[in-house]
Amino acid sequence: MPDDLLPHLALVGAGLVAGALNVIAGGGSFLTLPVLIFLGLPATVANGTNRIAILVQNAGAVAGFHRHRLIGGRRLLHSAAPALVGAAFGTWMAIEIGDEAFRKLLAAIMVVVSLWTLWDPGAARGEEDGGREPRLGRTTLPLVFFAIGIYGGFVQAGVGFLILAATTLAGLDLVRGNALKVAIILAFTPLTLTIFAWGGKVEWGMGAALAVGNLAGGLVGVRLTVLKGHAWVKRVVTVAVIAFAILLWVVP
Repeated sequence: MPDDLLPHLALVGAGLVAGALNVIAGGGSFLTLPVLIFLGLPATVANGTNRIAILVQNAGAVAGFHRHRLIGGRRLLHSAAPALVGAAFGTWMAIEIGDEAFRKLLAAIMVVVSLWTLWDPGAARGEEDGGREPRLGRTTLPLVFFAIGIYGGFVQAGVGFLILAATTLAGLDLVRGNALKVAIILAFTPLTLTIFAWGGKVEWGMGAALAVGNLAGGLVGVRLTVLKGHAWVKRVVTVAVIAFAILLWVVP
């Protein structure tokens, strides 16, 4: 087997795991970014290259969720538009200053998200999925997604957890929240990828190999989310949040 084929096979494998995790919960980029860096890419180039896989993965996931009629146009517009604007700012920041400063902050945010998924007050009251009382108003929600867009443009890794927290606060169960999550990320990823590419921060060959795995993993994630439902997704989200929060604290 040619030596240059092994890194690409490793990226396909990493992408498969990360794609499924990204769709079900989030945090798959905490796997793929270190792999890209280990294979020789500078951190900023790894950050940009990872967006190729994210774009392909979420395109496939959106198509899968759309077949199950889980993505609403009006709700997507109200959340994706401010996230798109925020992502433009975040991507510019990533190219200018890098992403190391976000590690400890993200760990703290992820712990908060994990506590929310464990508490899940809507489920405690016996509410049906999709019938949860919204806790973010129409004025607040766009601001939240604008801030999430900034973070997603800056580093991407972990943005799924933040979107799921926001959609939960907006009254969605985790199945519909996951569907909206992949649609929002698909909305701003072409812009972030374009900005990274314009700045020469994308390695297209490695990104294509990673994208193959992410696409397959994303489709698996859609099927598991729809089949298993809210309670199962909640457990996966909680475990993933806690695990990645610990890694952020202990890994230099």
